[in-house]
Amino acid sequence: MTRPLYVLKVGSATLDRAAIHKEIADVVARGARVLLVAGGASGIERHYAAIGRPVPTLRLTNGDVVRYCPPEEMDHLVDAYERVTLPAVERGLRAQGLRVFTAVGARGGLVVGRANRPLKALSAEDRPVVIRDHRAGVPADADTEALNALLDAYDVVCLSPPVADRNGEAPLNVDADVLAAVLAVALDADHLRLVTGTAGLLTDPADPDSTLRDAYPGDGARYAGGRMRQKVRAAEIALKDSSADVAITGPHTMSEASGWTRFWRTRGPADDLDLLTRAVSVSSVSGDEAELASCLAEWCRGRGIEARIDAAGNLVASRGTGSRRLLLLGHLDTVPHRWPAEWRDGELWGRGSVDAKGSLAAFLEVLADAAVPEDGQLVVVGAVEEEISSSKGAFHVRDHYLADAVVIGEPSGSGKLTLGYFGLFKLAVTASVPTGHSAGMDAVSAPDRLIRVLGEIRASVLEHAPEALSAVIDIRCERGRERDRAHGILNFRVPPGADLDALRTAALQHAGDGVDVEALRATPGHQGGRSGPLAKAFTRAFAEAGVRPRFVVKKGTSDMNTLATTWHDVPMVAYGPGDSALDHTDEERIGGEEYRAARALLADAVSRWFALPEGSLR
Repeated sequence: MTRPLYVLKVGSATLDRAAIHKEIADVVARGARVLLVAGGASGIERHYAAIGRPVPTLRLTNGDVVRYCPPEEMDHLVDAYERVTLPAVERGLRAQGLRVFTAVGARGGLVVGRANRPLKALSAEDRPVVIRDHRAGVPADADTEALNALLDAYDVVCLSPPVADRNGEAPLNVDADVLAAVLAVALDADHLRLVTGTAGLLTDPADPDSTLRDAYPGDGARYAGGRMRQKVRAAEIALKDSSADVAITGPHTMSEASGWTRFWRTRGPADDLDLLTRAVSVSSVSGDEAELASCLAEWCRGRGIEARIDAAGNLVASRGTGSRRLLLLGHLDTVPHRWPAEWRDGELWGRGSVDAKGSLAAFLEVLADAAVPEDGQLVVVGAVEEEISSSKGAFHVRDHYLADAVVIGEPSGSGKLTLGYFGLFKLAVTASVPTGHSAGMDAVSAPDRLIRVLGEIRASVLEHAPEALSAVIDIRCERGRERDRAHGILNFRVPPGADLDALRTAALQHAGDGVDVEALRATPGHQGGRSGPLAKAFTRAFAEAGVRPRFVVKKGTSDMNTLATTWHDVPMVAYGPGDSALDHTDEERIGGEEYRAARALLADAVSRWFALPEGSLR
């Protein structure tokens, strides 16, 4: 499972508060890598006071006062970070049980910058002067190989200004917010958080409750003044050059309950496509669903919908308290390899647009608008880890949210209804041989043996399930002092009704004499009929829309299979917008009209299901 990367910029006033260290520890506990960029204003003041040295300043022609950094001052600035700011950060994070690496960006050339042009300032006599020795600049490049190695070795990597000068001169002081944005771009971060002392970006600096909740490119500059200008600049650098999701948070916290200004790269072409656009814009690769879950929960609460994050990390949103429960089960996660969401010619391109954020966004919009009867309850769940073998979210749903009927959110296309899925039978196979030279007489290598046994297992399983699809999806080899080993993962998609116990027996009979076989997953296929009440509700909705539907059973698997392991006689179908042939490809995209058609048809089907007599739900 890919470990997400958070880049966090935290100012010195916030770093002085213990609460932020706990929040960072919570991010690490979710399995994320964390690159922290530390601001140092208060540390610089403390260090200069300790050495009895005044902090030199410049008064600019616009009236701003900035720290003056001639070459002879840079050693003192580095000392302020290395002796005050960074040690304090390390102590605070180590107190949370975290392994921490700290350094100024200039050390070892971790970050390299370019110097600014000479600066125009005012002399003590208010005469304009040009300052040519001010060592300020902008970060330009990072040693990503070294930084990734550090991120893999430590729980938190903390960097601060100054950075190295690309021309080999004295280090350069740089803005810490911009440094964080440049690092987020260079490292392809999933999330960038700029923590500040206010509740995000305020539209009225005098009103602490005037948080601008959502900002698009160019919006922030209208409201940003003082230090906030650099945070907005940093946010827009990241928006332009990366696919990270970006937010300014505060006051002095990253908490979901705090003031957040989320920055979005693109708007939907119409208001009714905004939720879809935002869902696709927030990275949520398997294991990194928390930010999307939080964002969607916030959307629900803003519309008076009860929403929470459950113990598995699933988004759970509901309306109604009646005994008849219809569950709309989508998933939050995507496969890896993100890119910025973008509308092109009426289609939204981006990872997850089809699989399956289009379905989940439609579910939530239907939930918001549905007329739920007094005896009914409509529940939407955005599950975690559907794209990986754990199916953690769906197992939690299976064991905690029993329903009378279920619609699975997977792309069927607006004109098709999925009645079922093949099951999954996955094996880990290891073949080992005594270590020896592969050129020896009659030598059989570990890979040779693995390939042979995989073929034998495949043949045995297919005897019992000839309609199954099979593929070797992973192979790796290792040499040992006494034995060489080759490991493979053999995957079968098995039709509904296949005898999984017989398949397991057929596979495991090949174990022994240097061959290990382990069944990693055995999830049965599931198929419902077209005559059930839920399928009929959809059929009538198709007819009302003038659509002649197709009914399909898909060769892949979905969370339907997980529920069906214990939910017997519960009607289930899968429905959602988009072409499933685009799943997991770099061509993934969904049309706005396709999304609208599926959303409207789903809303009609939900209404028709709730109109059924209670005794006919199954």
